[in-house]
Amino acid sequence: MTVNIELDYNPKQMAIREKVFNTIISCFKRHGAENIDTPVFELKETLTGKYGEDSKLIYDLKDQGGELLSLRYDLTVPFARYLAMNKVTNIKRYHIAKVYRRDNPAMTRGRYREFYQCDFDIAGQYDPMIPDAECLKIVHEILSELELGDFRIKVNDRRILDGMFAVCGVPDDKFRTICSTVDKLDKMSWEDVRSEMVKEKGLSEEAADQIGQYVSLQGGMDLAERLLQDAKMSQSKQACAGLTDMKQLFSYLQLFQVTDKVVFDLSLARGLDYYTGVIYEAILTQTGPVPVAAAQNGAGEKAEEGVSVGSVAGGGRYDGLVGMFDPKGRKVPCVGVSIGIERVFSIMEQKAEASAEKVRTTETQVMVASAQKNLLEERLRLTAELWNAGIKAEVMYKKNPKLLSQLQHCEDSGIPLVAILGEQELKDGVVKLRTVHSREEIDVSRAKLVEEIKRRTSDV
Repeated sequence: MTVNIELDYNPKQMAIREKVFNTIISCFKRHGAENIDTPVFELKETLTGKYGEDSKLIYDLKDQGGELLSLRYDLTVPFARYLAMNKVTNIKRYHIAKVYRRDNPAMTRGRYREFYQCDFDIAGQYDPMIPDAECLKIVHEILSELELGDFRIKVNDRRILDGMFAVCGVPDDKFRTICSTVDKLDKMSWEDVRSEMVKEKGLSEEAADQIGQYVSLQGGMDLAERLLQDAKMSQSKQACAGLTDMKQLFSYLQLFQVTDKVVFDLSLARGLDYYTGVIYEAILTQTGPVPVAAAQNGAGEKAEEGVSVGSVAGGGRYDGLVGMFDPKGRKVPCVGVSIGIERVFSIMEQKAEASAEKVRTTETQVMVASAQKNLLEERLRLTAELWNAGIKAEVMYKKNPKLLSQLQHCEDSGIPLVAILGEQELKDGVVKLRTVHSREEIDVSRAKLVEEIKRRTSDV
């Protein structure tokens, strides 16, 4: 038997995943997003040249008749293609779907070849930084609601990075490749990053050292103000435009009450080629020794105390991407965020393992049972009544099951109530309703059973 290289997910894992998805979707909907879907494969030319050095990770499908197709690498490029093809100039959308990468799977690091992405994007011509601030607010809401632990959202701007590279003496044709190297600072030490810039990418030592002075800076609105006065940075129009927007962004983030978790970090680069403005990344942080979760969730590369346990969301502004797919090159400004859902899943699964609380894999509210023989028809009749009334009910698939085995099934699967039928109950027109955890039983008239079950399981 061949073993699947990707993971199968059992009912317990799927229950945790569904809960996470529901939290994320309800947040997206709270912010007025609509849902779309796109094909799992795209024309190869659609994906080519959009991902920088990561393009080598795209899965190409075998040519079967002249159409070269690839599996989608992310949800952003297909979204841009969708906007251009359908001539959509403004939309606030979310999209949750699987993407594919020819990566080396590392289950211990939350890295897979097939995985979900959860994206939220705002497309349209709006005043600067208002949609960008909302994207950061959404990340803050989702990470707070999921209770994954302490987190920090790093922000930077591609224009600030490009301006910084220019004033530090990086040649124009090396901007993107140096940007990809800076992007590794969350996984590698500055010494290793500097070495890659100089020895592999051919950058001068002087330029690398100047970059080093800037990428160590972190702050908030105050740092943006300071850099606008910086002798070197102020020479770059591009950097000044980015820094002015960064100040505006922080003023909106203050109004949204999320500045406690957001930091302006000049080392944040995000390697994708299509970003044009603000970029951001959310990382889980924690103080003290890094727990097993760090190894499990992909960011254990930096395992000193008080350091990140992994990136759990990222995004930014990409104003030029849609124009690449429009025959007339018409641009649609876009900004968005992607939640790193697989890492979130692994953390939530770990938390579930660590806590004594049982994860329910069904939502059944009541088990219809009988204490005596020959009552299958009555059980089925009552079960159908409950289903027709919208109650989530189960019945055992045996003619004469033992009451004990019916009750045990409820204990095992977390079903909170049992509706027990017997000869006497049928005569009296009642059902014995048993609460599983307390073992209390009361007689409820058949007419009021649905109402009573709903009342007792309103939180299920």
